[in-house]
Amino acid sequence: MTRRSNELRPIKVKRRYTRTSPGSVLYQSGNTTVLCTASVQADVPPWLKGKGKGWITAEYNMLPNSTSPRKRRERDGKVDGRTTEIQRLIARSLRAVADLEALGEQLITVDCDVLEADGGTRTASITGGFIALVEAITSIQKELPDPSKFPLRDSVAAISVGMVNGKPTLDLDYEQDFAAAVDMNVVMTGGGRFVEIQGTGEEATFSDEDLDALLKLARRGIKDLTAAQKNALGKQWPF
Repeated sequence: MTRRSNELRPIKVKRRYTRTSPGSVLYQSGNTTVLCTASVQADVPPWLKGKGKGWITAEYNMLPNSTSPRKRRERDGKVDGRTTEIQRLIARSLRAVADLEALGEQLITVDCDVLEADGGTRTASITGGFIALVEAITSIQKELPDPSKFPLRDSVAAISVGMVNGKPTLDLDYEQDFAAAVDMNVVMTGGGRFVEIQGTGEEATFSDEDLDALLKLARRGIKDLTAAQKNALGKQWPF
């Protein structure tokens, strides 16, 4: 069935996908599949020690056969510029809704491993990574400085939008992204506030009207993604 330009790809969320991580989510958006796991350490980076604050960081990786042809593994801590940019984006997005003082001196690392890529891997990583983050925090809630204060202020999700054949389009797959004259990644909170907007004209320009239409479409997509996150977490939804 053909997807309309204002519709998300089908979303599937499988929680507790692995046994060893306190937060573990297999997140699927159409044919893009990302395994998001969140681990907790009773430690913080050296520059935060003794300050009573925690930290949230992220790592992102595309597995060799997530694309065709095979993508070579990144080894020995060497990552390319794209990987560095994406994992910083994921971490910034998650920290934007966090109360790091309420977290206490804990380090949470959210790992996002792309198993299959068909566009939107960074947005899927943020949306799925948030679910894994909630699971990880819930697992240590009794150990927080104030267990009654959950250290997240709001939810966060991300979606891509673009101008495809002159039409604003939501949640671009690879073919749509390749064909888009303008593509944009939008990160927003569940409460409707922007965290980050990354927009580019691909050998093209775009007008105020185009920008308004894309942001309106992104807002609609974030609303639906937030509902999916809430449904997946059920009673663990913290807001």
